[in-house]
Amino acid sequence: MPRSLPSLRRLGAAAFAATLTAALLSPAQAADAITDALQAAYVPYRAALFRTNSKAQAESEQAIAAARGQWRALADRHGARPGAPYDRDPAFAATLRQVDDVYARAEAQIVARQLPEAHETLEKARDLLSDLRRRNGVVVFSDHMNAYHEQMEHVLVDGAKVLAQPGGLLEVAARAGTLDYLARRLRSEAPPALAQDGEFKTLTDAVLASVVALRAAVARQDEAAVREAIGKLKGPYSRLFLKFG
Repeated sequence: MPRSLPSLRRLGAAAFAATLTAALLSPAQAADAITDALQAAYVPYRAALFRTNSKAQAESEQAIAAARGQWRALADRHGARPGAPYDRDPAFAATLRQVDDVYARAEAQIVARQLPEAHETLEKARDLLSDLRRRNGVVVFSDHMNAYHEQMEHVLVDGAKVLAQPGGLLEVAARAGTLDYLARRLRSEAPPALAQDGEFKTLTDAVLASVVALRAAVARQDEAAVREAIGKLKGPYSRLFLKFG
């Protein structure tokens, strides 16, 4: 569940401290209506991202239509007069328009059967929404998913090249250590409703197992096994992202 912190100017110092403590100790604390709406709109977005990556044409068309339709409904309802904590963000409406522009471009690419390009385009919406939350002091579970994803992409894109360099195994070991830390935070930062979900546990187990396999291959100094383990990182994350990310 998402959470946001009230402004210090609206609370006394003692009340603010109490609110801050409660927010940190209770990740499931109810969020503002706009963050809830943003998170609801994130569900069809995740499906569109997943479908374009799996090269499923018909499913991608359906997913982008659902994502864009829900996003436009959100923008129509909240774009002109956003509530707290977004009410003092002068770029709020512009960000909503930027996300819709991303959807429009991805939709055109999907229609043109350019699914890999559409997938890359859709990634930009994740960054826009992450920045929107960050500048308004809002943290949701998706932010922890995004942190893992960013590090995973570095390993996927650069892993083989790094291995070929002098001291490459040590560098991959360092990156795998960071990935392990972020994978474990997917558990520690999950709100209670997620932490108690059996499917969530199964999927996070798979993510952590993929990282453990990578670290074990590095420890054995088995470069072939390291490359194989790197190739197996994305699948478990993608399945977790589609359902809970």
